[in-house]
Amino acid sequence: MGDAVVNVEKEVDKVVNKFHELQRHNDQTLDDLIQQINSYQRDLMLLSAPANELTQIQRDLLYDNVIKKTRNTISQFSSEHRDIHSSVSRIGKAIDKNFICDYASVSNDSVFESPANTIILNQVIVEHFLRQGMLDIAEQLTREAKLDIPDHKKRPFTELNTILDSLKARDLQPALQWAIVNRDQLRAQNSASNLEFKLHRLQFIELLKGGVENQMALIQYARQYFQPLADKHEREIQAMMGSLLYLKVGLQNSPYAYLLDSLSWSEICDIFTRDACALLGLSVESPLAVTINAGCVALPALLNIKQVMQQRQVTNVWNTRDELPIEIDLSRKCHFHSIFACPILRQQSSENNPPMRLVCGHVISRDALNKLSNGTKLKCPYCPIEQNPNDARLIHF
Repeated sequence: MGDAVVNVEKEVDKVVNKFHELQRHNDQTLDDLIQQINSYQRDLMLLSAPANELTQIQRDLLYDNVIKKTRNTISQFSSEHRDIHSSVSRIGKAIDKNFICDYASVSNDSVFESPANTIILNQVIVEHFLRQGMLDIAEQLTREAKLDIPDHKKRPFTELNTILDSLKARDLQPALQWAIVNRDQLRAQNSASNLEFKLHRLQFIELLKGGVENQMALIQYARQYFQPLADKHEREIQAMMGSLLYLKVGLQNSPYAYLLDSLSWSEICDIFTRDACALLGLSVESPLAVTINAGCVALPALLNIKQVMQQRQVTNVWNTRDELPIEIDLSRKCHFHSIFACPILRQQSSENNPPMRLVCGHVISRDALNKLSNGTKLKCPYCPIEQNPNDARLIHF
């Protein structure tokens, strides 16, 4: 896969370099043509004076030269454009040559044959567009897929995106109003939430930028908003109040210059998104985006194992697509729940082979339970307790 990417990148680099060279050449050619046309224009003006009247033949000769030069330049541009077009088409051929286009062996299209699953998929896509603020696209898909999504479920996404847009424009008021209205719910959801304080801190810093003229406004703001938050953020509030001593010389020339760091604005967007999603019972990242990214990571490994199976003529080894034929590390960011691997069969549990708790407390997979059972008797593989396999209970992590 790495070699394939390198090969395609080489073709792309060739085309990009050609574009740059063509642009430089075209700019120079156009400049030369404009200069020549200007020169012809000056000659016509000089020779058209009463003392230097031109004959019609001389004028026609000058016009012909201009038209001929312009046509030659246009013809040259057209030829170079055709050449660059053929170079671009080679990128597509390089992609087809270096990458596998047949993904049928690693997909399971039957999953979406059920009308119920199709509805669920469309709902996930609509939610993704709502998360991204693409409201028009979400509405269009909702109509075309004939989904019934109530307005009260769409409204939080609209509000969330409106506030995020305001934060990106460095307008804190919508986010502050939202945090104050939802203060009790935020604290109940996450007692460590510091969203409201971070917003007030940024507003305080914006006032600091106004200099000594805002001194009284800063003191009043601190008394009004920081006093109720002092028990959790005492040290940070002390630092901000200490910055008032440097209003005359400018905050950028003080030990508190770090307060002006623009990273605080990107940080507040992340904090707001996290707390707002938690309050709405949503994941911070779009489930659709996470799924697609995980699939992109897993796809090369699945294509490689498919090729190995074909070479060794063991294609029937992977006869179900509900489970992966190999273990694929998707990194910690894709770990969302506990994973149980059966200690007997060394297999990861699944919906068809879930973990089962024995009477003695040990846990094995259902397949292992069936293999170890002898009628109504089962001896735990970890302790000598004999029990009835029917007494085993399905457990959920």
